[in-house]
Amino acid sequence: MIRRLRCTDCQKIHHELPDFLVPYKRYQAECLEKALSEPETCDVAADDATIYRWRNWCCDLGAYWISCLHAIHLRFQLDKTPVNPMPTDSLTVLERLGQIVGSEAGWLSRMARPIANVNLWVQTRSAFLSG
Repeated sequence: MIRRLRCTDCQKIHHELPDFLVPYKRYQAECLEKALSEPETCDVAADDATIYRWRNWCCDLGAYWISCLHAIHLRFQLDKTPVNPMPTDSLTVLERLGQIVGSEAGWLSRMARPIANVNLWVQTRSAFLSG
């Protein structure tokens, strides 16, 4: 069940994103997360081309997600300490995301949910290329 909520400010109906879903993806967040963070031991029931697209998707949008999380932090003033930009020279996208949302299980949901809830999640390009 996906809950539908009506905003008291804008009167629009919004859908609550459960932790096990990633917007516009057909696989559970746990499967995507495993394929992205543990490529050598990946046992997800998806073909190699799909896993390859997931990795490209993460690399392509990683910097955007990091910027969104920093913007959300500043917008809602989540704590008193400012978020310092991390050095990008030696860290991968997953390592930089791990510094923000943690690298333990569930990191993809912790990253996706706030971005989707403030309407910053971008649609996948493949949906626009058909037809």
